[in-house]
Amino acid sequence: MNNPEVKALISLLDDSDHEVYGHIEEKLISMGNQVIPFLEDAWSNAFDPILQQRIAHIVHKIQFDTVVEDLKVWIHTSEDNLLGGAILIARYQYPELDQEKLNLFISQVKKDIWLELNESLTALEQVNILNHIFFTKYGFSGNTSNYHAPQNSYINCVIESKKGNPLALSILYLLVAQSLGLPVYGVNLPEHFILTYLEVREGEEGNTGKILFYINPFSKGSVFGKGDIDQFVKKLNLDPQNSYYKPCSNKDMILRMLRNLSFSYQKLGDTEKVDELNQMIGLFV
Repeated sequence: MNNPEVKALISLLDDSDHEVYGHIEEKLISMGNQVIPFLEDAWSNAFDPILQQRIAHIVHKIQFDTVVEDLKVWIHTSEDNLLGGAILIARYQYPELDQEKLNLFISQVKKDIWLELNESLTALEQVNILNHIFFTKYGFSGNTSNYHAPQNSYINCVIESKKGNPLALSILYLLVAQSLGLPVYGVNLPEHFILTYLEVREGEEGNTGKILFYINPFSKGSVFGKGDIDQFVKKLNLDPQNSYYKPCSNKDMILRMLRNLSFSYQKLGDTEKVDELNQMIGLFV
């Protein structure tokens, strides 16, 4: 990269001619992440609020374009990496997110649960241990006081605050459970998100086993059966569908996370973020 050229372009960002500014903006955005340090340095030394606003906009656009491209790759090649998908969504709002910090936290929770597990435990006993560590020791719970806050969908925020919405809590719970080899999977229930514990027989793969019971991480891991889903669906005046009872894909979970965020920002009146998130949602079509 030609550093003098980048600095020369940045020095022209305060040009009052909008056409000139438009060309400079387009050029800097096309250069990608490599120009961000130069832009951030210019922002910190700028005293003109309009110039700072223009620089911040360009930085955000570069970072957003990066997330979009990475999400395209994830959709087509990395769907089995659920944590990777959740981190991508978090990087939309927190581009400097430390992935290693998240990995270390999940590993620590996994270790604490693993120390309590043994092969003689039933599925329900395993879940009771997981619930105790996850909800009692680490203090995770559903955010009932600010349910629609965007932070409830970002996995880094959920880990930090120990609060989240049903989907984000379920994803974190699922990631820990699966890292321990427990056959726990997501279920895309309307108006809520839950998990299921499967009985996987020898020779069966993935999420094709018999459903033993369901788990509600938003309610501190409460366990329930098919009849409870029947009642829930009936209250919503919906016709029962197989997808309300069976495991969904990682792609389904990340798509729902984006839709949750779009709804959250819509309630806040942030139309720019709604448009960007809808653009990301469109990648799944």
